[in-house]
Amino acid sequence: MLSLYIPPGRPIADVTNTLRQELSISQNIKLKRTREAVEMAISTAIDRLSKISKVPDNGLVIFSGKNFDTEEFKCIVFSPPEKTSVYFYRTDKEFHTEFLEDLIEENDVYGLLIIERDEATIGMLRGSRLEVLEELQGYIPGKHTKGGQSQRREARIIEELVHEFHKEVGERANSYFLPYLENKKLKGILVGGPGFAKQDFVEGDYIDYRLKKMIIEPLLDISYQGENGLREMVMRSGDALKGQKLVEVEKALEEIKYHLAKSDDLVVYGRKEIEAALDSGAVEFLIIYDDDANRDLIQKAESSKANLYVVGSELPEAEWIRKTFSGAIGKLRYK
Repeated sequence: MLSLYIPPGRPIADVTNTLRQELSISQNIKLKRTREAVEMAISTAIDRLSKISKVPDNGLVIFSGKNFDTEEFKCIVFSPPEKTSVYFYRTDKEFHTEFLEDLIEENDVYGLLIIERDEATIGMLRGSRLEVLEELQGYIPGKHTKGGQSQRREARIIEELVHEFHKEVGERANSYFLPYLENKKLKGILVGGPGFAKQDFVEGDYIDYRLKKMIIEPLLDISYQGENGLREMVMRSGDALKGQKLVEVEKALEEIKYHLAKSDDLVVYGRKEIEAALDSGAVEFLIIYDDDANRDLIQKAESSKANLYVVGSELPEAEWIRKTFSGAIGKLRYK
């Protein structure tokens, strides 16, 4: 499978000549099946390039190759959504999409941190994707039982262990969040947890001073660690994350579930029913599972007055939408 990234300004003729040289070299591949696949991938890429006079302003990307499992051959040529600065050519067992993933990464990123005296979860919110980056656990003894001087000594030891654990959490948070801050993608940091540990952590200067300025007040009382805790944090963030895709989608889902329970005919699903409602302008919002089967419906919804939420497997309810409602469900403005 051939992957080719061409930055803007690079002459098409130079790239084509390079591919012709690679095509000649590929004749030395001993395995016939592999040799034929590589030759087809390169030849098809050369053919597509011969129809293009100039590399677009954002560059050009070509994926060309055969899937041996399905026997399907694909050649995809497009200009990426943002400028690519890399020139990259490789034939491999899979397409190299990592450069594209960097280009389309969400510009609005929020750091998430749940902190206790002996547990922490570091996460990130990018669009509708909620990601657990790391879960940490400290080994802090429970309350001391001794009295007098021994009690004070044990209290100091526990305090020092908590300090060391919070220091470790701060260092890990710095390593995750600072690159996004430096790339001007980090919009804020939510900090939460039970009790006073969150306040002690923020006031203790455990994270970089630049990140500390990004912390969104108030600090949140959160009951859980892990993904459940991060989701609780996002949903309890109030106006701090207003307009963020995950928050909006979750609110839309709650509204759909409410109207489904009421059976008030304000929920629409089924391809024909949704298309008819879109044509009449009756759809207030629509949630669609992102796959090839729904691409035409997504395009139709994009040209309508409905608010559109395209979701993937990162959303827990996405599988419910895909299996129960054939990948699309919406709320009507009126019956």
